[in-house]
Amino acid sequence: MQVIDRFHAQQRAAEALQEIRIQAIDEENKAIEMARKAKGTYLPELLSNGDTVKQMLARSRYLLYKNKHKWTLEQ
Repeated sequence: MQVIDRFHAQQRAAEALQEIRIQAIDEENKAIEMARKAKGTYLPELLSNGDTVKQMLARSRYLLYKNKHKWTLEQ
């Protein structure tokens, strides 16, 4: 028998998002390192708000726990 309650569902979702964040940050760090080795410049992809994916993922960590009505314009 499987029981799903709100706490554990949120916990699983947060764990999954954290894995996505870690993967994306690792990928960008590898791209930066490859650019350094090639003596080049790394230019990350910018999102519509001017953030890189790495910046957006780092700042959005607790956003899902915050009520949408309390978000700032940037969020």
